[in-house]
Amino acid sequence: MHDRDIQRSVRLDVQAFKDRDPACLSYCSALLYLKGYHSLQVHRVAHSLWSKGRKVLALALQSRISEVFGVDIHPAAKIGEGILLDHGTGVVIGETAVVGNRVSLMHGVTLGGTGKEIGDRHPKVGDGALIGASATILGNIKIGQGAMIAAGSLVLKDVPPRSMVAGIPAKVIGYVDEKDPSLTMKHDASKEFFEHVAVQCRDTRSAGGHSSERTHRST
Repeated sequence: MHDRDIQRSVRLDVQAFKDRDPACLSYCSALLYLKGYHSLQVHRVAHSLWSKGRKVLALALQSRISEVFGVDIHPAAKIGEGILLDHGTGVVIGETAVVGNRVSLMHGVTLGGTGKEIGDRHPKVGDGALIGASATILGNIKIGQGAMIAAGSLVLKDVPPRSMVAGIPAKVIGYVDEKDPSLTMKHDASKEFFEHVAVQCRDTRSAGGHSSERTHRST
């Protein structure tokens, strides 16, 4: 009730849901029905408690969020303002993760570690990034400001600012024009891009086939 930072974040978050989620009919819809919004606000309370040394109660809230909403955010994780957790289901954010301002995360996103390492071991997501559904980002790596992570990608290395990455493991496939793709929510690459990738794939396979044929003949 008296934390000005939480009060500001609550307002900016509800604005993010209203502006970016077409399923959000009104501000009241976010406040009443959207579990991504609810889980995010409870995390803000849990993070405040964690920062004040009330770790048992903070962990109790984390457990309850996970049980009720299917969203698991460690209370120590630092999350900025104007965040959209679209649907929220299956989102996992680790202890030392940092999420910047104006970030949009779709369902099933994981910001996790790579094993049993201790210390600073989770991703750092820059302002304005857009992270697609079921994207998995592992380790103490940086996701640059305004970057876009395609749905289903596995990200194990730093991602340059305003770049678009996709694949398992993820690779840079292009760059985005928008300063904050999280605001426009355009997940799809252009038709021209996919045609270009298809041609490259076909040419690569053709070249590989000829190479194999030459190898067979030489043997």
